[in-house]
Amino acid sequence: MKNIAALLAGTVFGAGLVIGGMTEPDKVLAFLTLNSNWDATLIFVLGAAVSVAAVGFALAGRLPAPLFSQQFHTPAGTAVDRPLLLGAVIFGLGWGLSGFCPGPALVGIMTLDPRAAVFMLAYLAGVLAFQHYSRLQQAVPEGSAAGDG
Repeated sequence: MKNIAALLAGTVFGAGLVIGGMTEPDKVLAFLTLNSNWDATLIFVLGAAVSVAAVGFALAGRLPAPLFSQQFHTPAGTAVDRPLLLGAVIFGLGWGLSGFCPGPALVGIMTLDPRAAVFMLAYLAGVLAFQHYSRLQQAVPEGSAAGDG
């Protein structure tokens, strides 16, 4: 049942991306570029997403556990730190330069959009680079500088 719920949620999410125009990089870039050609229609997509999320969080706060799991899986960290801010900046730059973020890019790949494929390759390279960097950071003992030897 859990997999069926995930499939249904993913299908609704993907359909929402397509209906809302979030899978069209030119439309997204027209929204992100504040000039005379600004396309404000994605504000309605944002408003709908925030409204649905607000209802979901309100309902989840009243439940003892989710429907298909033993507990809610919430983020452990709440700090707004350097890695979070740097990640947000990198995400925003990638989205602003390409018009894609990961969800719409997956939809774009399904429609054989070559721009989406290029984006996903760059995205995966970034994920791998971050994983490599994280492993290097974990290998350095606390309090020692990299390169000491």
